[in-house]
Amino acid sequence: MDQYIGKLLDNRYEILERIGIGGMAVVYKAKCHWLNRFVAVKILKEDLAQDEEFRRRFHEESQAVAMLSHPNIVSVYDVSRSPELDYIVMELIEGITLKQYMQKRGGKLSWKESLHFITQIMKALSHAHSRGIIHRDIKPHNIMVLRDGSVKVADFGIARLVSASQNTMTQEALGSVHYISPEQARGSRIDARSDIYSAGVVLYEMLTGRLPYEGDSPVAVAIQHINSIPLSPRELEPSIPEAMEEITMKAMASDMDKRYLSADAMLAELSQKAAAR
Repeated sequence: MDQYIGKLLDNRYEILERIGIGGMAVVYKAKCHWLNRFVAVKILKEDLAQDEEFRRRFHEESQAVAMLSHPNIVSVYDVSRSPELDYIVMELIEGITLKQYMQKRGGKLSWKESLHFITQIMKALSHAHSRGIIHRDIKPHNIMVLRDGSVKVADFGIARLVSASQNTMTQEALGSVHYISPEQARGSRIDARSDIYSAGVVLYEMLTGRLPYEGDSPVAVAIQHINSIPLSPRELEPSIPEAMEEITMKAMASDMDKRYLSADAMLAELSQKAAAR
């Protein structure tokens, strides 16, 4: 039996069931008795909770993300730090990940649906970037699809913490390496354009049903992000409009200076070119 199920945290959040587990935290469905609503509570894993520096950064990152308020970003409601427990309280999302959604649809989506999703993802990134927050781990596993077709991006600020706490390529990293920017693969300094590259990879996968690079190990995939150019989407799926292909490849340019300078710049092209078809 999970030690937290049935517990009441801070005389407010009743833990009901475990709903997920990630690299650094366990996520539970809970009931907020003050506001009479269901929420998601993310509790820091015990081994990480022993590290005082990590706990401090977890708290700081969580507070920064709690400042974000956008319909395409999973809301953070509360951040708690006590001697016994560190946790964040978030909006409870009734939906599935974009990765699960693509799998249900046979791996790839129509260009119109891909446009619908990438536009919302870029709006989320625009909002976060305008407040100085870079996601660092944009991938379909971190994007939730709701029943009404809207999407919400989750786990802002978490990747920086995970990478700081793990020096080895873990299973978590294996899932992320298919979407990392070349500068992340090199361990270089990153900025908002790194999120744009990762969003480009997500768009590529939605349009083609394939990842741009595959390999036997995370390192092999990372090297391809640095040195290779992927097959163009229309080579894999000729029905994709040229404008969508151009946007995808520009977002995924290995040279940061050849990418979109901002999420807003990519959004402008998405609305102009793709919607014009």
